[in-house]
Amino acid sequence: MSAGAYLDAASGVDYLYPCFRRAEIAFSHGEGAWLIATDGRRYLDFATGIAVTGLGHSHPALVEALQRQGARLWHVSNAVRIPEQEALARLLCGKTFADRVFFNNSGAEAVETAIKTARRRQFFAGWPERSDIVTFAGAFHGRTLATLAAGGQAKYLEGFGPPAPGFKAVPFGDLDALDAACGPETAAVLLEPIQGESGVRKLEASALAHIRDLCDRRGILLIFDEVQTGIGRTGRLFAYQGVGVTPDILATAKGLGNGFPVAACLANERAAAAMRPGTHGSTFGGNPLAMAIARKTVEIVADETFLGDVRRKGGKLFTGLQALVDDFPDVFEEARGEGMLLGLLCRPPVETVIEAARANGLLSVTAGDNVLRLLPPLILSDEEIEEGLRRLGLAAQSLRVEP
Repeated sequence: MSAGAYLDAASGVDYLYPCFRRAEIAFSHGEGAWLIATDGRRYLDFATGIAVTGLGHSHPALVEALQRQGARLWHVSNAVRIPEQEALARLLCGKTFADRVFFNNSGAEAVETAIKTARRRQFFAGWPERSDIVTFAGAFHGRTLATLAAGGQAKYLEGFGPPAPGFKAVPFGDLDALDAACGPETAAVLLEPIQGESGVRKLEASALAHIRDLCDRRGILLIFDEVQTGIGRTGRLFAYQGVGVTPDILATAKGLGNGFPVAACLANERAAAAMRPGTHGSTFGGNPLAMAIARKTVEIVADETFLGDVRRKGGKLFTGLQALVDDFPDVFEEARGEGMLLGLLCRPPVETVIEAARANGLLSVTAGDNVLRLLPPLILSDEEIEEGLRRLGLAAQSLRVEP
């Protein structure tokens, strides 16, 4: 059955949980920065599956890694040594602050691992009362009951019973409130260097340095949620490497497998040493197939020449977005973000802007604060940057309020 036939079978969607508002479009295949719909129309992908396909679609090196490993071995349990897992862990530790890695399947799982690691470290060190995790309002840390509680957003918590205990949220960027919230029962501070989901809101390097100092003075662990900002998205392998502030624990996913479900929790030895046999586990996490694909992804992205080009192209795209703000002040109010994690604060409802962009062959996603979130592939060419800006301009023109 063709992809188009699946889409034509309208009743098929009735068999899915109604959790998503799905656009009436489906794709048959992808090529680099482009997605091709079942009707043959080409779309420039500035959504990348919500910051996932950083190396674009059907990257030949990843296809080769998938086929090679897929023909050899897909899965064994963590009851035995997995050479592919050890190789990726060695690579990640060599490129980051980390001494240890635990592999997961999703960002929420990686954040759960980070939370458990922080709490277990405090218990292991003789402070079992230290179990609270302090976060910033507007954060999005995942969809499990614990990560929903960590995010603290009422719209995601509604209807799922009492929030999991042990989490405190303070206003975004309010360092005085953070200082006050961190007490003798605090295990860790958990934050996103850039809050993507709530509107592409960035914590400045000075704020992150203050938080690092606070954690050091009070024996608190610092966790970075880099599920969205990691794997080159900001022009660094991880965003922390561009601000001079190192966490104790880091969760990453999304771009790690370029679309293959894989995630990781990285930690320094001080934190990871508490996670003894039996304290945590995963059936699928770290299986050979996922590891082979993620390793090839990291090898490509971690190259400094590649990352420097991401920073250059991100700057070029940001400059173009600022020009759109100047040209269409009745549609766009402000450009935000860093690298290839960018946003436009909109004046019309952002859903209207999303639809206008899609009508002009450009895919994007929403974010809080009425922000259009732009997450193009890291391999985007200069010509594709110009084409994306042109299509955004056409979308803005269609929404312009005439005097």
